[in-house]
Amino acid sequence: MLVGLFLLAAVLFGGSALYVWATLQISYSEGDRAGYVQKFSRKGWVCKTWEGELAMVNLPGAMPEIFAFTVRDDAVAARVNETLGQRVALTYEEHRGVPSDCFGETGYFVTGVRLLEGAAAPAPAPPAPPGVEK
Repeated sequence: MLVGLFLLAAVLFGGSALYVWATLQISYSEGDRAGYVQKFSRKGWVCKTWEGELAMVNLPGAMPEIFAFTVRDDAVAARVNETLGQRVALTYEEHRGVPSDCFGETGYFVTGVRLLEGAAAPAPAPPAPPGVEK
């Protein structure tokens, strides 16, 4: 009886560990997003993860779309910090079914950062018409 319970516990633990490993290793989708990192911080009470937001500006004057992401690698996090305020392309993998926020608050895990050289900054506001003060 005791051996059966031990065997059942081992199978449940092993199955759970295999599921967590699979959700973190097998990506659902991969891609790149370009924009400006506007928020990046290390968060969490027990499990600390790097969480950030990328503002993707499609057209000058348009509201930016926000892309929330997680960084698990400290070297990638340092690179994101170096490029704050500059236009970057983030390479990411989407993982679905991750069982806990301990691995990150989002399902989008950034694996690389590329600075976009010569990228145009957002267009400034148009000048005021003659005779109108700002």
